[in-house]
Amino acid sequence: MKNLDIRIYILYVLFFFIASCSGIKQNKPKVVFSPIPTEVVTADIEQVQNKATHFDLSDNGKKWVDSVYSSMSLEEKIGQLFMVAAYSDKDDAHGNIIEKLITENKIGGLIFFQGGPVRQAKLTNRFQEKSKVPLFIGNDAEWGLGMRLDSTYSYPYNMTLGAVQDLKLIEKMGVQIGEQSKRLGLQFNFAPVIDINTNPKNPIIGFRSFGEDKYKVTERATAIMKGLQREGVFATGKHFPGHGDTETDSHKGLPTVNFSKERLQVMEFYPYKKMFEQGLSSVMVAHLNVPSLESRRNYPSSISYNVVTNTLQKELGFNGLIFTDALNMKAVSDFNKEEIVDLKAFMAGNDVLLFPKDVRVAIEVFRQAYQDSLLTEERVAFSVKKILKFKYLAGLNSYKPIETANVHQDLNSSKNDALQYELYEDAVTVLKNTNSILPIKELENQKIAYVKMGDATNSTFISTLKKYAEVTEISEANLDSLQSKLKYFTTVIIGYHKSDVAFKNYDFTSEELATLAFLSKNNNVILDIFASPYSLLPITNFADIRGLVVSYQNSAIAQEVSAELIFGAISSKGKLPVTINTDFVADFGLSTEKLNVLGFTAAENVGMNPAILSKIDGIAQKAISGRMAPGMQILVARKGKVVFQKSYGSFTYDGDVKVSNTDLYDVASLTKILSTLPNAMLQYDAQKINMETRLDSMLPIFKNSNKKDIRFKELLSHYARLQPWIPFYKATIDKNGNPLDAYYRKVSGVPFSTKVADSLFLRNDYHDTIMEIIADTKLLPQKGYKYSDFTFIILKEYLEKLTGEKLDVLSHENFYSRLGANNTMYNPLQKVNRNRIAPTEIDTYFRHQTIQGYVHDMGAAMEGGVGGHAGIFSNSMDVAKIMQLYLQKGNYGNQQYFSKKTFDDFNTCYFCAEGNRRGVGFDKPQLGNSGPTCGCASMTSFGHTGFTGTMAWADPEAEIVYIFLSNRTYPNDSVNKLSKENIREDIQEIIYDSIED
Repeated sequence: MKNLDIRIYILYVLFFFIASCSGIKQNKPKVVFSPIPTEVVTADIEQVQNKATHFDLSDNGKKWVDSVYSSMSLEEKIGQLFMVAAYSDKDDAHGNIIEKLITENKIGGLIFFQGGPVRQAKLTNRFQEKSKVPLFIGNDAEWGLGMRLDSTYSYPYNMTLGAVQDLKLIEKMGVQIGEQSKRLGLQFNFAPVIDINTNPKNPIIGFRSFGEDKYKVTERATAIMKGLQREGVFATGKHFPGHGDTETDSHKGLPTVNFSKERLQVMEFYPYKKMFEQGLSSVMVAHLNVPSLESRRNYPSSISYNVVTNTLQKELGFNGLIFTDALNMKAVSDFNKEEIVDLKAFMAGNDVLLFPKDVRVAIEVFRQAYQDSLLTEERVAFSVKKILKFKYLAGLNSYKPIETANVHQDLNSSKNDALQYELYEDAVTVLKNTNSILPIKELENQKIAYVKMGDATNSTFISTLKKYAEVTEISEANLDSLQSKLKYFTTVIIGYHKSDVAFKNYDFTSEELATLAFLSKNNNVILDIFASPYSLLPITNFADIRGLVVSYQNSAIAQEVSAELIFGAISSKGKLPVTINTDFVADFGLSTEKLNVLGFTAAENVGMNPAILSKIDGIAQKAISGRMAPGMQILVARKGKVVFQKSYGSFTYDGDVKVSNTDLYDVASLTKILSTLPNAMLQYDAQKINMETRLDSMLPIFKNSNKKDIRFKELLSHYARLQPWIPFYKATIDKNGNPLDAYYRKVSGVPFSTKVADSLFLRNDYHDTIMEIIADTKLLPQKGYKYSDFTFIILKEYLEKLTGEKLDVLSHENFYSRLGANNTMYNPLQKVNRNRIAPTEIDTYFRHQTIQGYVHDMGAAMEGGVGGHAGIFSNSMDVAKIMQLYLQKGNYGNQQYFSKKTFDDFNTCYFCAEGNRRGVGFDKPQLGNSGPTCGCASMTSFGHTGFTGTMAWADPEAEIVYIFLSNRTYPNDSVNKLSKENIREDIQEIIYDSIED
C-alpha cells in the first residue's frame, strides 16, 4: 500500500509538471491521493453487482449497453462519468464551451441551472445532436422546474408538504413534476431531499426537508419518487448520508455530522433503506464530515470509500446510480484540488461526477491513472455500463429531440394550480384556537381589522379576506396610535408575510416581536404565518394569541386558502412537520369547523374544464367591442367553490376606469330575489303568509280593490293580471322632461327629503300616491303570465307594514350583515366612493344627469332608492353568496335562514301547466324555445335577470352558480343588444359545456 501511495504521488508530481509546461495553469496539490487497492475495488464491484436490483435490463437492453461500451475509446468511457453544469441564460460563448466538452471530451450529461424552458429545450436539442452517446439531462427541481427556470411552475416546498396528510396529493405533485421534466427532455430530477431536518439552525436544508420525523419524511419522499418515476423520470434521493442536522452550508464549508453509526442507521439511513426497497433510482452523496463513518479527519463523505461503497452500496445494498453533489462546492473543492477530487470521488464508489470544475484536466488525470494501472478497466466498466443501462432505461437508445412548440403552455397547465389548491388546503395548520375564534362566525357581530407584518406582498390574502367580510386595513408606525385605532375592533388578523424566494430570511425583527406581543395582549388576535414554521421559534409566549395559523409560504394560493380557512370555507387538516416548543410539537395540528360558505379553487377540482371556461373571455370581449355593455363582472361557482371570477372592460366606453371585482353594479331586478324575496321567505317560514294568502289580508289598501282576491303564489308567479309597469315619474315632470316644482326641490327639506338624485328631492308623500295608483289600475283582461314590477312594489309595502322596518334595514339585518355581503346595499353613495360604482345612464329625460350611485329604475328612485323591485347595488361575489344560500336551501355559514321546505315551495312552478314558467319570485327555465337561460340548465334551476344587463342563476342539479353584472344601459338603454345577441345565455352555455363529471 505504501509503495502504491508513492507511485500515485510521483504520478501527480509528473502530471502537474507536464501540465504546467504545456501551458495549463495548475497549482501543486496540497493533499496526496490515497487510492483504494485494485484487488479490493474489484472484489467490491463483484459483490455489489451480485445484489438484486430494481433496474434489470431486457436482453435487448444488455446488448445495447455492451455494444455501445465496446465501441468506446478510453477517453469516451471516462467522459461518460462527468455531468457538467449548463445554463440557458448565458451567452453563446457558454454554449460553445459546452458543445466543445461534448464533441471533444465526450461528457456523459448536463445538469441545467438558471435559464428558461424554451431556451433550455433548444440547447438540449443542440447538445444532444452533437453527442455520440445521448446525454443525461438533469435539473434540480425539488419544488418543480421553477426552482431553476423562469416561466415555469413552482410547487410548495418540502416543509409545506411535510404538513400535508394526504400522500396521494404529494404523489400527484411528483407525477406533474415528472410530466414537466419529461416534456423538457430531462431524465433526472435531483429530488427529493430526504434529509431529516432535526436542526432548526440548518442553513441549507431547512425548508427543503419534509420535517424532523423519519417516518413522515420517508412517506412523503417515497410519494414524490413514485410520481416522478411513474412518468419515466429518475428520482435522486439526497443528501446521503444525511444533511439534516448541520449548521454549515456545504456550498461554503464542510459541515460535520457528529452522530454515532448506530444513530445514523436508525435515523438518517431510514428513508434510504425504505426507498431502496421501493426502487429509488439514484442517490446523491453529500460533502459532509462524518467521523463515525470516515476516520480521516475532515474528510468529505463524497470522496470517502467507507461512505460511498462500504456503507451505501455494501451495507445498505444500493445498486442504482450514485451521483456526487456538485464538486465545485467549497466543502469538497477546498479540501483538495479539483482534479484530485474528481478521481477520489470516483474511486470512492460514485458513478457520476456532478459539476466538475475542469473536465479536461480531470479526464487527463483519469487517463494517466488508468495507464498507470491505478484505475482499472473493471472499475471504469462498472460505472460506465451502469450509466449506459440507465440511459437505455430512460429511452435514450432511441432518443428523439424535444418538440419546442408550445413548451411554455405545456409546462404551465392549469392543472398545476388545481393541485396547488389541494396541497395548501391539506397543509395549512392551526396551532391555537382559543374559544373557537376560528373560523370567524356571526359576522353581524364582528368588526375585523387587519395588520400586516413582514416585508412581502399580502394582496391576495387581504383581498380574499374582504370577500368574506368587511375587513379594515390598519397601518400605523407608532404602537400607541395603532392600538388606539384597533380598540374598536372585535378581531385583529395579523398576517406575517415573508418572501417565498428560497433561502430568504424569515425571522421576525425584534420590533415586530414587540409589536406582536403588545397587540396580542390588548386585542383578540389571529396570527397567520406565511413563512417557515421555524419563524415562530423566537416567540416565547403564545398565551395571548387567540388564533395561530401556519400557512408555510406566501404564494398567492397559500394566501387565498388561508383566508378561506379563517372564515370556514375549509377546515384545517395540516400537521406541523417540525417542533416549535413543548406545546407545538411535530405532528401537532388542530382541526377547525368547516362552514358551508363559498370557497375558491381551480375549475378542475370541481369537474370543470378551464380551457372551455376561458371562452367566456371571447364572449365578454364581443359584448364590449359590439357596444352591448362597456364593462361587466362574471362569476362561476360550482360545488361551493368559485372557479371563475373576472371583470372586463371599463365603466364607460371612452373611460379609463377599468372594472374590478370589487366594484358595484346596479343589479336592477335582481333586487327582487336578493332583497325582497328572502325577507318574504322569512315571513312564510314564520307562517305569517302562505301560498293561498290573499292580497286584501296582506295590505288594507287592496281590501276594496279589483286585486283583493289575488293569491300570494299568483302574485309572485306573475300570474295575477297586473299591469307590467307604469312610468310614475312622467306625472311629475313637465313636457320638456323637467321636474315640476310641485313635486321636487333641489335642496332637502320638509316635506321634500326623498332623494332621487344629486340635488333632486321628491316630496315624501309620493310613495302613497304610487301605492294608490297601483291599487286603482285595471287588471289585464285575460289571466296569463305577464311580468310586472307591481308584484315586488306590493311585497315591499307588505314587509315594511308588517315589520315596522324599511326594506333596506330588513335586508341588511336579516341577510347581508350575517352573510358578509358587505358590498350589497341600497343607496351605496352613503357608504361607498362614487368611483367604485358603475354608472347606468346619462339621463336626459327625468333627472338630467349621469346616474352613478343612484338606482337606474325611475320608480325605485322615487322611493328614495329603496324599491322592492330595484335599488340594490352589489358585486358578483356578494350576489353569488345569496344565490349559494338559495342553492343550499336557506343555509349558509352553517346558519339556517329559512327552512328547506320554504325554499322548495318558492322554487316550485305552480302554473307550468298553464304555460307560465315562473316560480314564486324566481324566474325559471323556459318551457319552450325562448326564455332566460341557454336551454341547458335543469328545470330545478332558478334565478333572475335585470334591466341593466344582469343575471343571477343557480342550478341545484349541476351545483352551479352563475353571475353576470353589467351596465349595458350606459349611456342609454335604447336598444338591448346584450339581450338580442344572447350574451348572458351564450356564457351560460359555455359554463355547462365545461362540466366534465
